[in-house]
Amino acid sequence: MQELNLPKYKFRFEKRNNQNFIFDAIRKKFILCTPEEWVRQHLIQFFIQEKVVPAGLISVEKEVHINGLSKRYDALIADKQGKPIVLIECKAPSIKISQAVFQQIAEYNLHFHVPYLFVSNGLSHYICKIEGNNTMKFLKVMPNYSDL
Repeated sequence: MQELNLPKYKFRFEKRNNQNFIFDAIRKKFILCTPEEWVRQHLIQFFIQEKVVPAGLISVEKEVHINGLSKRYDALIADKQGKPIVLIECKAPSIKISQAVFQQIAEYNLHFHVPYLFVSNGLSHYICKIEGNNTMKFLKVMPNYSDL
């Protein structure tokens, strides 16, 4: 798989029918290792290991209903009371982070109302803090979990 602009982590792999699967520590099962999944698994480890997020407070690919449509978010981090605080959107490294990607995560955030958005294709990362007047302030670094 492609090298990413994230720390290197150890992953468990399994091969089935000539396809690579990667173990997802959150969902506790092997998932087909697509380029987007490769990014998601790195980001999960980044948040757990670098930002000290308790693994039990991360949810992955859950269904939500937005404007009458069924959608699946990539990952979500909750605070210790279970309130969502960081919404994560993952793209494959070949996908450019564009206005459309920010539109997608902003649409998802209409449901969650989190204070932080994290968008990444594994090469470029964007961290936004939602300010009181619903504007996005871009941050250079993602705060540690204890600072959220």
